[in-house]
Amino acid sequence: MKSSSINRYIGMGIVMLTLFSCDLEELPVDTADNSAVFGSESGLRLYSNSFYDWLPSANNVHQADAISDYAARRNAPDFLRAGVYSSRVNDNTSASGYDLVALGGDWNWGWGALRNINYFLVNNVNPEIPEEVRNHYNALARFFRAWFYFEKVKRYGDVPWIDVPLDVQDPKLYASQDPRQMVMENVLADINFAIANIRDANEPSRTLITRDVALALKSRIALFEGTFRKYHADLGLNASAENWLRESISAAEHLINSGTYSLNRAGGDDLSYRQLFTSETVVSSEILLAVVLSNNFGIRHAANWYYTSATTGIRFSFIRPFIHTYLNIDGTPFTNTENYQTMVFSEEVQGRDKRLQQTIRTAGYRRINAGESVPAPPAFTYTYTGYQPIKWSMDDVAIDGGNNNVNAVSLFRYAEILLNYAEAKAELGEMSDETWRMTVGALRERAGITGGTQTLPASVDPYLQQVYFPDIADPVLLEVRRERGIELAMEGFRFYDLVRWKRGELMEMQWSGIYVPSANQLIDLNNDGTPDVYFFTEEPSQRVDGVTYIDVQADPHKLRNGNSGEIIWLDNISREWEDKKYYYPIPQSHILLNPNLEQNSGWD
Repeated sequence: MKSSSINRYIGMGIVMLTLFSCDLEELPVDTADNSAVFGSESGLRLYSNSFYDWLPSANNVHQADAISDYAARRNAPDFLRAGVYSSRVNDNTSASGYDLVALGGDWNWGWGALRNINYFLVNNVNPEIPEEVRNHYNALARFFRAWFYFEKVKRYGDVPWIDVPLDVQDPKLYASQDPRQMVMENVLADINFAIANIRDANEPSRTLITRDVALALKSRIALFEGTFRKYHADLGLNASAENWLRESISAAEHLINSGTYSLNRAGGDDLSYRQLFTSETVVSSEILLAVVLSNNFGIRHAANWYYTSATTGIRFSFIRPFIHTYLNIDGTPFTNTENYQTMVFSEEVQGRDKRLQQTIRTAGYRRINAGESVPAPPAFTYTYTGYQPIKWSMDDVAIDGGNNNVNAVSLFRYAEILLNYAEAKAELGEMSDETWRMTVGALRERAGITGGTQTLPASVDPYLQQVYFPDIADPVLLEVRRERGIELAMEGFRFYDLVRWKRGELMEMQWSGIYVPSANQLIDLNNDGTPDVYFFTEEPSQRVDGVTYIDVQADPHKLRNGNSGEIIWLDNISREWEDKKYYYPIPQSHILLNPNLEQNSGWD
């Protein structure tokens, strides 16, 4: 059960007797009389609770960047290895369990949630229930259908559009895909209906779908579709990109102008950002929708386990080129700093955008061990690069060993809305100083940055352009993309940002880490007087307790210059991007059941 649904699921057993689900190739079954559900508002309310079961879990969200350009990991993702990933991969996961960007189940090629939604919409027609009531619950259903289909189109492009529960005689069970533009027009109609008819604009627990959440989803959908159409010229839909970008702007403006939400500043520059991801109580000033956990109900997630364990998860480690995108605290590019390429870890993390120290372990990071606050430099028992995440994990060592986290996990937050708005404006060439100040500038001010927050950037950062976006000459758009990467890191946006910008080749980026001035010497990562790690090309004659020893004589760990330089991790396993990977393959098992489905190009 999803943790955000604790209170909603009371009484669901009665409703679920009337529900059923099937895939596109499965045969539907008869249901019991549905008057108990569709004959009263309480029945509609109980049924609509079932839609929430489709939402991602907390673990889905904080692990969703398991495949991204800025993350090194214990293995090369199957999706990026030549000849490894195919249409025969299991419908819900990849061979290694972490390689599929989709979140599992109906987030991939599953359709049970859609049948549940369509069954509700077809049957919620009782004239004895006021139209306003029916429209409210239909709006909830259409919100979920819009999100459902958005995820399908992101992954597969053209998909079958189905808006009724199919019976066994319906030829649509064995139909081919519908064109992307038709599906997305229906998605837009659904989300607009949701915005117009969901009763509540705001809800304090941040666990229910409201009109504001629908606006947030619309801003996300429309930005994706507008930029995807703009940069994927092969679709032939470039002419409609502007319309989608304006839809994103309109939705974001409603939320901005409402004055309901603001950026969290409660913890000051040093804490406000990370508070959003470590608080057990939802930070409702900024977060619109969240997965809420509970010790009392025994519903927890595994962020600490995932981001501290040497054996659990993928050992997600940021790579150095991305760390270089964090600005200096004065707003200048870090890569303008003299000798930045040879700065050791304790130097390079000083005087930077304060989100850096709230995203990874830096020199001042401490943890709680048996009630005592102790220094906690990057642990090379976990990290491969030296850039170890802390964004979602708690500081108490006691919860590292299992599903013990109860910090709330956000699904929509106001910072994303500001970034959606800024990017759409920048894409249209309509960014003003005022818009910059209230979006990118405000986010940077929250991060302690003192310069460049009030006026538009006038010049291109050559590092950002050369390393990440060589085809972008607009300094404003470049900075918006920088900001999006930093602000939303580890929240599951990065892969599909690269997809819509058509920058999938960044997934081939070398996995590099901190600069090591010389092998075969003790290194104190946080300057606390205690050595932490030792990279060796010759086995040391004696080892120091508490120090992690890393052999860099050969792959998978090595130093760029042999005896010195940046850490290079897993360079012996090639990763390859092909344009076909902008879409996932239709699972072969489903094509066998329905030969009218057309496989995505290149996956045959």
